[in-house]
Amino acid sequence: MPELSRIYWTRQGLRLAYSAVLLWLVFSVLTGLMAKAAPVSGAGVAGVAGVFQGILGRVGSAAVLPVAAAAVLAIVAAVTTSQDVRRRDPVRRFTRQQRREGMARAGGLCELEAGFGRRCGRPAEHGDHFYPWSKGGSTSLQNFVAACARCNRAKRARIPSPGQQRRMERRRRDYLPPSASVSVGERQPLP
Repeated sequence: MPELSRIYWTRQGLRLAYSAVLLWLVFSVLTGLMAKAAPVSGAGVAGVAGVFQGILGRVGSAAVLPVAAAAVLAIVAAVTTSQDVRRRDPVRRFTRQQRREGMARAGGLCELEAGFGRRCGRPAEHGDHFYPWSKGGSTSLQNFVAACARCNRAKRARIPSPGQQRRMERRRRDYLPPSASVSVGERQPLP
C-alpha cells in the first residue's frame, strides 16, 4: 500500500530532521560559549555579571534559529499525532470471527519476521494490527497479523517499513492459496 510507505518515510524524515536540529542547537550553543568575549571592565560582582550577561547574549543569539526550527518540527509532529487519533478505528479488538480466520490463514504460526526476513514460525498467540491501531490502523482482516508474544512485544506500536510490508506479502504467497489476497496493512480514512 503506497500510503503506508509515504507515512513511514515521512515519519523517518521527521525523526532525521529533529536529530539534525538538535545537533545544530548543540553546535550553536558550543560555538556561542567558545566565542571570545569583549573584555569587561570592573571588578567583583559587576564584572562577573557582565561576563555571564555576555555569554548568555552570545548563546541566546546563536540558538534562536535552531530553537525556532525545533518548534516548527514539534508543531508538525503534533498535527501528525492528532490526525492519527482522529483516524482511530472505534473498534480496537478483532472479533472472534476475524481472529479465527486470521489464525487459520496463518496456520496457527507467527507471521512476523524472526530475522533476515524469515518468518518466525512460533505458535501464534496474539492477533496484532500490522499497521498499529494507535497510528490509525484499521481493525480488519487485511490488517490482522498472527503473532507470538515475543514478536508482538518487539513490534510494539511501530509503523512497519515498506520493506517489511513487501516481505510479509511475499511470505504469505508461500502459505496462502493463489486465489487469496496477500496484501497486508490497512489504515482508517480520516472522518
